[in-house]
Amino acid sequence: MGNITLGRYIPLDSPVHKMDPRAKIMAMLLVLISIFFPAGWTGYAIIFVAVAGVIILSKLSFKFIWKAMKPMLFMLVFLLFINIFFTKTGDLWLEIGNFTIYSDAILNTLYIAVRLLLMIMITTALTATTKPLDMTLGIEDLLTPFKKIHVPAHEIAMLISIALRFIPDLIEETERIIKAQESRGVDLREGKFSEKIMAILSLIVPLFVSAFQRAEDLANAMEARGYAPGEKRTRYKVLKMHMRDYILLLGAAAILTGMILLAYFL
Repeated sequence: MGNITLGRYIPLDSPVHKMDPRAKIMAMLLVLISIFFPAGWTGYAIIFVAVAGVIILSKLSFKFIWKAMKPMLFMLVFLLFINIFFTKTGDLWLEIGNFTIYSDAILNTLYIAVRLLLMIMITTALTATTKPLDMTLGIEDLLTPFKKIHVPAHEIAMLISIALRFIPDLIEETERIIKAQESRGVDLREGKFSEKIMAILSLIVPLFVSAFQRAEDLANAMEARGYAPGEKRTRYKVLKMHMRDYILLLGAAAILTGMILLAYFL
């Protein structure tokens, strides 16, 4: 559970932390789109270097980013086995009796693994360098043009911000419940399948109770402070773009353009 880093803000003094949240969100979206263009390993290498540069500039450790990737390893191993047994195209790399491994099975898994790694690096860098309040303001400003078609921009931004904010809290609560259950003799790792199901239920039920209690406390706190959805609101903090923000957007747009060109000419 402690490996999940998405949604955790790391307060550091870096140029990336000081950037406008709108610029970071838009840059993230542009780079995420560029990942899905079939630009080959050259394209992925360019994106990796760019994202790694942003991570270094933000003073985040790659160990922190790797912790976000570790929960995906099991899924990637499972996907590798599926591809080995069902993908029979490309060059034959290994043959042992009826068991064969083709090049496309390995390459397809590697493509997915690299895409996941890049997406996790980008999203983790965004949430680790952007305060939840700034994230809310940035999303709301980006959704403001959609208010003309009656899209509740502020409410959507608030929901996303609250969801990201409570991911670390729910993870910590899960860890506390696991330790409490283990201290009472509940074994969440060993035993029969039916016993594991009961052990998981003993984890899920108090977690849901705690989550609903947190939601109720948050609702009461927002109501006590006079929060009213749909009402016109003023801001203490006004977002303003600077030169570094435009440079970030130009860099993200250049990456997207490069991936489109690589995909077209490859």
